[in-house]
Amino acid sequence: MSFFEAVILGLIQGLTEFLPISSTAHLTIAGKFLGLINPAHPEEWTAFIAVIQLGTVAAVIVYFFRDLVQIVQGFFTDGPKYFQTKTLGRARLGWFIFLGTLPVAIFGLSLKKIIEGNLTKSLAVIGTSMIGLALILWLAEILGSRKKNMDNITWCDSLIIGFAQSLALIPGSSRSGTTITAGLFLGIAREDAARFSFLLSIPAVIASGFLELWEMRNFMGQVGVMNVIVATIVSFLVGYASIAFLLKYLRTHTTYLFIWYRIALGIFLWWMVVAHVG
Repeated sequence: MSFFEAVILGLIQGLTEFLPISSTAHLTIAGKFLGLINPAHPEEWTAFIAVIQLGTVAAVIVYFFRDLVQIVQGFFTDGPKYFQTKTLGRARLGWFIFLGTLPVAIFGLSLKKIIEGNLTKSLAVIGTSMIGLALILWLAEILGSRKKNMDNITWCDSLIIGFAQSLALIPGSSRSGTTITAGLFLGIAREDAARFSFLLSIPAVIASGFLELWEMRNFMGQVGVMNVIVATIVSFLVGYASIAFLLKYLRTHTTYLFIWYRIALGIFLWWMVVAHVG
């Protein structure tokens, strides 16, 4: 991997992590075109993606820093009171993020070998999930009432969105795509669904990122420590801008732009599969 390739991959990660179009899919497509994915050791690519995602999760932490401080404070000081008073607040949101993280933690660890394998690097799998989620997101846009905000989210909502986050383990599904889609089905407004999606991603991405960082120690020299650092920094800078863009965009726009993009890319990937390209 060259310095230029590291910058390109960091740019792709930052641009696509928060948009409902799947960063893993775009990174894997780029990795195939650049010849960076070793078919004999696909787990190396999975680890690289997980590590540079630490850059985008850092962008979430910085962007929502004040909210996170209040959530952590409320979680430890007022958390127990929630179960007695059922009051709304940051303590409640902290518990909901914890609850919503459990499904992806369970499925992620249980399916680790499959996730690291060649199946999740398949363009056919990515193309299918790109189109499949696009259609489900389109249905959510039609059926969702979008009347609920962050204060109206329930423990049941957070658990359902958490299970939806687990679907992001399938490449091409998109973590933000699956969680925003679930939020829309539950009647949550687009911007609030995105906000909860971003906050919910923090524990899972940090855990997987540092786990894979530890496992990368055996082949870090092949990728290049500096290349990993560069890709992570670029993903942080671009990711921060992507968060601001998406939240502003969803205040006044639907997700149809992303739906059509997913369908177009999915069809293109299937053409590549049939034509044996890439």
